[in-house]
Amino acid sequence: MIISGSASQSLAAELAAALDEPLASVEYERFPDGELLAGAPGVADAEESRAVVVASTVSSDAHVELLQLQDAAREWGASEVVTVLPYMGYARQDEAFEEGHPVSARAVARAISSGTDRVLTVEPHEEAVCDFFDVPAESVDAAGLLADPLPADLEEPVFLSPDAGAVDIAETVRDAYGSGATDYFEKVRHSGTEVELTPSDTAVAGRDVVVTDDIIATGSTMSGAVEILREKGASRVFVTCVHPMLAADAYTKLSKAGVESICGTDTIERPVSEVSVAPVLAEKL
Repeated sequence: MIISGSASQSLAAELAAALDEPLASVEYERFPDGELLAGAPGVADAEESRAVVVASTVSSDAHVELLQLQDAAREWGASEVVTVLPYMGYARQDEAFEEGHPVSARAVARAISSGTDRVLTVEPHEEAVCDFFDVPAESVDAAGLLADPLPADLEEPVFLSPDAGAVDIAETVRDAYGSGATDYFEKVRHSGTEVELTPSDTAVAGRDVVVTDDIIATGSTMSGAVEILREKGASRVFVTCVHPMLAADAYTKLSKAGVESICGTDTIERPVSEVSVAPVLAEKL
C-alpha cells in the first residue's frame, strides 16, 4: 500500500503504478487552531502488509503530515512501514554551524525513525545524513535521470557543477548522456545568501553547457553561473537539478540569466519536473 503526503501525490501515484501496488486514500485537514490532520482511511486494507509512506518534507507542515501518516499505518496494523523521502527537508543543516545551534538533520531523522522500519531518501545534500536515522536508511541515486530531457544534439557539451562538491552529479549526467566534458566552478560562500563564483578554465565558447546540481533553492548561485557562461560565449545553457525547490523568484532569476531550459525530477513537484524518480525508488523497494 502506497500512502502519499500532500506534497508528493503525483510521485506516489507513479510509484504505485511502477510497483503494481494499491494507492491508499488520503485526507488532509487543517483545524481552526492551525493544527493539521493527515489521515489514510484506505490503509484499513493494508493490515499485515507493507505500507510505504511517500512524502517530500518541503515544509514544517509536511514533516507533521509524515509523522501522522506513519502513525496511521501503524494504527491499521501494517507489518512494515517504509518511509520514502524524495526530498528530505533540513538535510543541509547536517552540523551545528554556530555554537548553540542544533543539528537539524539529526533532529528530524530521529523523529522520522520513531515511526518507520526503513528509510529511503533521494540524493540528500550529504549522504552522511543517513547515519542520523535510528533505522536502516539509504540514499537513492537519481542524477542519471536528468540526461533524459536533454536534446540529443548538444554541441560539444560541457557538464558543469556549481562547485567541486557536486561534480559527481555532473559526471553522472554526462555518463548517462553518453558524451561531453565535465568541470566545476570554484564557489566561496560568504554568508547564507552571498556566494562568489570563480569561472572555470574550460573553454565554453560556441559549446552547449549543462549546469547540474542536487538542488536549486533560491536560484542565485545557479543564475550567477549562467550569466558567467553567457559572458564566456556559451551557445546554449541548460539547467538541471534533482530537487527543483525554485523558491520565491528563482525561476525568474534563471530565465533572466539566459537559460535555454530548466528541468528537474519530481522529488519536489514543480512545473519543471520533467522526469520521475519512481523507477529508481521502485527498484530499491
